[in-house]
Amino acid sequence: MSISFDLTGKTAIVTGANTGIGQGIAIGLAEAGADIAAVGRTDPVETRRAVTDLGRKFIFVEADLGNADLSTGIVDQVEDELGPVDILINNAGTIRRNDAVDFTEADWDDVMDVNLKTVFFLSQAVARKMLAAKRKGKIVNIASMLSFQGGIRVASYTASKSGVAGLTKLLANEWAGEGINVNAIAPGYFATNNTTALREDADRNQQILARIPAGHWGDPSDLAGAAVFLSARASDYVHGTTLAVDGGWLAR
Repeated sequence: MSISFDLTGKTAIVTGANTGIGQGIAIGLAEAGADIAAVGRTDPVETRRAVTDLGRKFIFVEADLGNADLSTGIVDQVEDELGPVDILINNAGTIRRNDAVDFTEADWDDVMDVNLKTVFFLSQAVARKMLAAKRKGKIVNIASMLSFQGGIRVASYTASKSGVAGLTKLLANEWAGEGINVNAIAPGYFATNNTTALREDADRNQQILARIPAGHWGDPSDLAGAAVFLSARASDYVHGTTLAVDGGWLAR
């Protein structure tokens, strides 16, 4: 039996690939052989360079991922330019911080639209193509430690990431029998734009580091292996799981 992590000839959509986790995953998939379609508001120049330097194809699809109505058009454009989509990485996310008693409806909706609503409708758009063509595929959602825990001052983020974990199971239940694997990765505390405020707060930074058995914040490249695994044939019998990549955070 051969266990394959090879993604040569595969086309992957990665949302939010400009920096941080999305960039690390996009480069990791390209290293494994995949061509990359990056979706977001700004052209990810650095990611594009890294992917094309590996000899892979790269396109940028400009889209506001707070608008789920764009999902079908995104998938159509990728398929027109790169061919059928084999892999979807729902990485794009946003966060708002405020005390629960002061949290606004706008901050709730902005986060839920990007982090949960578009995750569902982009997955739906990709799956419709796969199902119609009777093609196998992989969908990987980016969850969070707050898919398991409550956090503080991030009401809509916690709700959205708890929703991502549940949605991953729901979609796996419906599509596993059709050859579509739906799983999630829950990053621990990674050095990204979304965690800048935490890392710059000396007390909170120290509290977080003290809880991580590995003793340091994660680097986005640390997620590449998990993403490749869940995107490759090696994970063909893995459905509906949320894989923590957290330096041991949940084990403490």
